[in-house]
Amino acid sequence: MNPRDRLSDALYGLGWSTVKQLPEPVAVRLGRTIADLAWKQRGTGVRRLESNYARVVPGASPERLAELSRAGMRSYLRYWMESFRLPAWSAERIRGAFAGEDMHHLTDAMAEGRGAVLALPHLANWDLAGAWLTTELGLPFTTVAERLKPESLYDRFVAFREGLGMEVLPHTGGTAFGALARRLRGGGLVCLVADRDLSASGVEVTFFGETARMPAGPALLAQQTGAALLPVTLWYDDSPVMRGRVHPPVEVPGTGTRREKAAVMTQALADAFATGISAHPEDWHMLQRLWLADLDPAKAPEEGAS
Repeated sequence: MNPRDRLSDALYGLGWSTVKQLPEPVAVRLGRTIADLAWKQRGTGVRRLESNYARVVPGASPERLAELSRAGMRSYLRYWMESFRLPAWSAERIRGAFAGEDMHHLTDAMAEGRGAVLALPHLANWDLAGAWLTTELGLPFTTVAERLKPESLYDRFVAFREGLGMEVLPHTGGTAFGALARRLRGGGLVCLVADRDLSASGVEVTFFGETARMPAGPALLAQQTGAALLPVTLWYDDSPVMRGRVHPPVEVPGTGTRREKAAVMTQALADAFATGISAHPEDWHMLQRLWLADLDPAKAPEEGAS
């Protein structure tokens, strides 16, 4: 393990072992302090976050973008502080930490036995939403996780999410897809973060007026298995409770090739994501390049690879 990987693993380990033991007000203040320090330093992630917000809030002044990026970093650190503490939360605490809207789209699909794919962007705290699903609704689900370096860090993430009641599969292309399809055919639930895909298999979509690439997997899974494809958006408000909405199902088009249908369905996901992100841009934790125009190094010379 190289020194950088060793440091990353140690820092995450410190977070999971230490932050969850702090009194909640202390953890909240710590998260806000770290967020503000990171924002003031204006590193690559903060600058990218601001650049992404410029597309989400067109015409925003530099002062407004700075306000948004500061709020965005506070939201991002709230996500981490909550996630570090989730394993120590009681079932009652988890149940009271989330309020959902239009949950019938999910419960109806599950009651019909057809299974469901929940697709969501990097909004607010998707780990908390998942813990609520397993605790409040009694709905276990399967998700995937990108293999991180070092391997020990990936193992920490998997153990953390499995401890919350999730089944976690490594993101290994076709192998993961087949396992997810089997879960759905059995009437199961799959949850996937689906607002960024830089692979060659991603689908190009129009997102806030420009071209981005998002994963085709959610749409292809719904096509192949008959599962309901449900966009989900999450947000924080001024209370300690996170909120979320399950959007109406994305239907499979009646005509077209498999790939053409997936493109139409993925665009519908992008449109639903944009609705939620527009309403709560500060809760969209996209500190990386997303739009294809930004992937040209000549157009973003100040950034390294992300």
